[in-house]
Amino acid sequence: MIMRVMGEGQFEVGEDHLNLLNQLDDELLTAVESGDEENFRQAYGKLLDAVMRYGSRLPDDALEPSDLILPNSEATISEVRALLLSEGEGVIPGFPEYE
Repeated sequence: MIMRVMGEGQFEVGEDHLNLLNQLDDELLTAVESGDEENFRQAYGKLLDAVMRYGSRLPDDALEPSDLILPNSEATISEVRALLLSEGEGVIPGFPEYE
């Protein structure tokens, strides 16, 4: 799965890390629903860190379509809430076989 983090680039994340990303996505959803800014910052930071840590960065000149686009680390809780609502459940597309 190719994920773009705005301002950071594209990262190819292997299937072996999707369970972790889905868990972090659930934490993010809970934090956003609570409206707690501090919990949101921690949860979103952990998700972005995991994408960049476990993903292989693609070259800047790569023209691969992204499966997912995440706002940068400065995104507000409102911006991420809008993304969550547009995606349905969480920001990471569902992969039932990995849950």
